Amino acid sequence: MNRHSILFLPHNKKIEVDDGSLLIQAAMDAGVHINASCGGEGVCGKCRVLVEHGSLSQGISEKLSKEDIENGYRLACLAQVEKDVTIRIPVESNIDASVLNLQSVPRIKARIKQMNFDDLKEQGLFLPPVEKIYLELPEPSSGDNGSDISRLMEYLRNTHEEHQLQITLGTMRKAPDVMREQNFKITVTIERPVRDGGKSRIINIQSGDTTDKNYAIAIDIGTTTVYGQLIDLITGEALAEYGDFNGQISYGEDVITRIMYAEKPEGLKRLHTVVVLTINKVIGKIVKQAGVDLDDVSSMTVAGNTTMTQLLMEINPKYIRRSPYVPTASLYPPFRASDIDIAVGKHVPLLVYPQISSYVGGDIVAGVMGAGIYRTDKLTLYLDIGTNAEIVIGNKEWLTCAACSAGPAFEGGGVKFGMRAAKGAIEDFSIDPISLEPMNITIGNVRPKGICGSGLINIVATLFEMGVIDNRGKLNRELNTDRIREVEGVYEYVLAWKDVTQIDRDIAITETDIDNLIRAKGAIYSGCMTLLEEVGLTMDSVEQIILAGGFGSYVDLEKSITIGLLPEIDSDRFRFIGNGSLLGAKMSSLTNSIRKDVGRVTSMMTNFELSETASYMDNYMAALFLPHTDINHFPKLKDRMQQNKAIWDARKKSLNKGY
Repeated sequence: MNRHSILFLPHNKKIEVDDGSLLIQAAMDAGVHINASCGGEGVCGKCRVLVEHGSLSQGISEKLSKEDIENGYRLACLAQVEKDVTIRIPVESNIDASVLNLQSVPRIKARIKQMNFDDLKEQGLFLPPVEKIYLELPEPSSGDNGSDISRLMEYLRNTHEEHQLQITLGTMRKAPDVMREQNFKITVTIERPVRDGGKSRIINIQSGDTTDKNYAIAIDIGTTTVYGQLIDLITGEALAEYGDFNGQISYGEDVITRIMYAEKPEGLKRLHTVVVLTINKVIGKIVKQAGVDLDDVSSMTVAGNTTMTQLLMEINPKYIRRSPYVPTASLYPPFRASDIDIAVGKHVPLLVYPQISSYVGGDIVAGVMGAGIYRTDKLTLYLDIGTNAEIVIGNKEWLTCAACSAGPAFEGGGVKFGMRAAKGAIEDFSIDPISLEPMNITIGNVRPKGICGSGLINIVATLFEMGVIDNRGKLNRELNTDRIREVEGVYEYVLAWKDVTQIDRDIAITETDIDNLIRAKGAIYSGCMTLLEEVGLTMDSVEQIILAGGFGSYVDLEKSITIGLLPEIDSDRFRFIGNGSLLGAKMSSLTNSIRKDVGRVTSMMTNFELSETASYMDNYMAALFLPHTDINHFPKLKDRMQQNKAIWDARKKSLNKGY
C-alpha cells in the first residue's frame, strides 16, 4: 500500500499514513488538534482545514460554502489522503505559539509480536498433532484374506510407522465400507502421542487421497465473546476466523453471576448448552467461509478462563468463588470434541488448555505459550486487560502470575455513557488548549452514541494533561467553558452536544466515570508492582511488556501511561499479540511440540493471590491518583506536566498584565 506524507501547519508536524487514510485520524495520530465533536460524520462542520499544497479526495460538505471550497477548505473528518499534502489548521490570531506545545504527544501503539508458521518451521517445531497418510493397500483375496484392520495396521507399520499403533472404535466401524469405495486406496488420520513413548492412534479413515485437506479448529471462549479459527495444517494458514457473543451473556455479564446461575437447578446444564451452541455457530461459520468439509477437520483446541472452561465441560464451578477458591482440575484428560456436544466429526480429539488457579485460566496459559514467553531469556511482563486483568511475569526459567479485578470500566461498564467498542463509540479524543473544545473520533466515523474503553482512557489522559482535571480526577471548576457543568450534584465535561449525537442527549464524561477508571487502572498497575515486588524485582528489570486481548489492540500507550495504567518505559519495549488465547490455541494446533510443553508450563507458573498479599493494598491506594501518588515513577510525564504548567502560568501572567 502506498504511503503519503502530511505536513500540518502551523504546528510543523509531519506524519506518514496509508493511502486512503482519513485526515482527521492522521491529525489525531500526529498529536494535532482539530475541533470536531460529531465523531467524524461531517455534521458539525467544525473540522475545517486549508489545503496549502497537494490535494485531498472528498472532504466537501454542505457545511462548507462554495467560496470555502474554491479557497481550498475541506472537512478533515471526510477528507481522505491520496498524495503528499500540506494542511494548515486554522488558529485564532490571538493564540501565541507557545500554546502549540500543549498539543498531545503523537499516538503510539504497541508493536505486533506474533509467531507465525515460518517461525515454527525455522525453529524445527512444526509437527502437527495429527497427520494424514495416503495408502494403497493390497486388496484381499482367497490367498490373503486377513482382516481389514490387520491389513491396514501391518501395511502402515511396514511403510510409515516404527512404533505401536492403536485404532479407535469409530475408525474400525467405518473401515469396511470406506476401504472398498476406491479399491483399498485410503487416507488415514493419525493422532500423534503428546508424551514420548506414547502410542499413535488411527482416528479417521477416508476413501481416496485427502492428504491435501487437513484442518484444525482453534477456539477462544471468552466471558463476552467466542472466537474461532480454521487452520490449514499443511500451510499453517488461518483460512477463516469468526467471533460471536457468548450466549451465556443472557445469564450474567461476569463469571461470578454465571457461577451463581450454575448453582440453580438445571443451571449448569443450561450454561453448558448455551456456550456449546455458540461454539457450534462459530464452527459452522468458519467452515462455510473456507468451503471445508467437516470430515477433514482432524483436531480441535480450546482455551478459556477457568469458569468458562468448567462450564464448557459441565463441571460445577461453584467452589471457584468460595474461599479458598479452588478449581476442579488443573489438567484435563484427552477426549473427543463430540463427547461434549461440539458439532465436529466424532473422530476429532479436543485439547482443553489447563488452568493455574480459579482466576488465572487456560486462556492465559495459552497466551503465555503463544507469545513464547516460556522460551525466551527476556524478563517479560504479560498483561491481559479486561474486567479481570491477568498478569504473568517471568521467562524460560520461571513464571509467576496473578489476577486482579479491574471492574467493567475498560469495557464501558460503570460509565454513564459507556458502551462496548462498536460503531458510534468515541474511541479517540483531543481538546483545544484555549477554547477547551473537543475533537471526537468515533468507531465508524459516525455521530457519537457513547464512550468505549480505549476512548475513556484517551479522554481522561488528555483532560489531565490539559489541566481540565487534577490528579484526583476532579474537574477544574474555574475554567471558562460551558462544557464543564454540574448535573444532579455531579460535575461533568460535555463531549458532544445532543444535536450531533445519535441519542438526542448530550454525551458527557462525569467525575464518577473518571473515578471508576482510576480504580480500574489502579488495580492493574498495583497488581503489576506487587507481583514484581514479591519476586524481588522492579519495573526497571522488565525487558518487554506483552499486551494481549482485544482491548490491547486499541489502547494508546502514551495515554495509558499518562493515567498510570501502564508503567513508563520505552515504547519499543511494548509488544501486542492480539487475542493471546486464540494464538496459543492456534500454535498448539500446528505443533505437537507446544502441546508437549503445556504440562511443563503449567507446573512452572506460581500463582499469587493478591488479596492475600499484604503489599497489594498499599500499592493500590498509591495508584488511586493520576498517574500515581509518586509522579517520579513517571519522569517523562512529570517533565511534560511541568512544561505545560510553566506555559499556562506565563500565559496567565501576560493576560493579567494586559499584554
